[in-house]
Amino acid sequence: MERIWTKLNRYFSTTRYNRYKSNIAPNKAKVVVAMSGGVDSSVSAALLKISGYDVTGVFMKCWSEEEMPTGVCTSEEDEQWARRAASKIGIPFYSIDFVGEYRQNVVDYFIEEYRQGRTPNPDVMCNREIKFGVFYDWAINSLGADYIATGHYARLVYGNGAKSSKSDSANPKLLKGIDPNKDQSYFLWAVDREKFKKVIFPVGEYMKSDVRKLAREFNLPNATRKDSQGICFIGKLEVSDFLKDFIPDKEGPIVNAKGKIVGEHKGLHYYTLGQRKGINIGGGPPYYVWGKDRKTNTLLVSREFDDKLFGKGAVCSNVNWISEKPSNFPYKCKVKIRYRQEDKNARIKGVNKDESINVEFGSGERAVTPGQSVVFYRGDELIGGGIIN
Repeated sequence: MERIWTKLNRYFSTTRYNRYKSNIAPNKAKVVVAMSGGVDSSVSAALLKISGYDVTGVFMKCWSEEEMPTGVCTSEEDEQWARRAASKIGIPFYSIDFVGEYRQNVVDYFIEEYRQGRTPNPDVMCNREIKFGVFYDWAINSLGADYIATGHYARLVYGNGAKSSKSDSANPKLLKGIDPNKDQSYFLWAVDREKFKKVIFPVGEYMKSDVRKLAREFNLPNATRKDSQGICFIGKLEVSDFLKDFIPDKEGPIVNAKGKIVGEHKGLHYYTLGQRKGINIGGGPPYYVWGKDRKTNTLLVSREFDDKLFGKGAVCSNVNWISEKPSNFPYKCKVKIRYRQEDKNARIKGVNKDESINVEFGSGERAVTPGQSVVFYRGDELIGGGIIN
């Protein structure tokens, strides 16, 4: 084991590795790793194994060929990659069927949001309901795990900077991953903060290039496997091709900012705010979706820099606080309203009677989309988030 650490230090900062190694290596604590078949979760399992944990790998089967007859889902292939990686690392491996739970909590939500004219975020829902929901509960209660771990690029630290705490009352801070291009904290805002006490994100301390180097050093079979793209249950299909099997088309007018009919749409659920591709209005500068009127079944469009495309604020529901809820308003912070967006200045103006909050942006934000997430940051720390109404 010491030989492995010596080799790894050729590539990485000694300070970073020693901090990682000393802070999260308790005496044979049992950790269950969600292994997707990708390189990130596999490296997570390997790091935990050489750090002294009692590691078990688990693949979550969330979709099946019966559910997706087009055959684009790669669940079986992903499971085989995860199994091979676990074998190479030398840890027990299980496959657990969460198809029913995933269909109910993620897929049905996804379809219903589009049916209601909103744009869902299935990754956020999958994290809350599946990875840190049914999987977390199963690992802790059925397998007797002390922790679960995933391959998310995010970090958890306590007040003293440690990666774990002996205090049952202490809540860790959720921080952005070190790699700004891979940071996935945005998708974790809806997770119950109490659960983070028993969660580890091993690769959050590293750049993606470092993780690839680790995978090669560990001789993992998926070291060069490409990262998965898109939504699991849709695969390589367009969202519109998926939705047509669940939501009937309902044609209606496309109206520009001057109130003129400029075309016809095939169903409001096929469009999202800010969209340009697929509107199919020929001639002149392109149009962008700025709104949808469900009462009249009208798609509202404008040119790229029309004021209607920009919003000064939002009302957000389903708010979840990872750190302590702010006590004084207006509360200044940074926000993201989409993944990989640059942090923007904002103010949380206050909390309404229904626990929704009013957010005011420092400048106009393009395509503030109902159904999407607004996530609040204080520096690198994610403090909470909500759903844009």
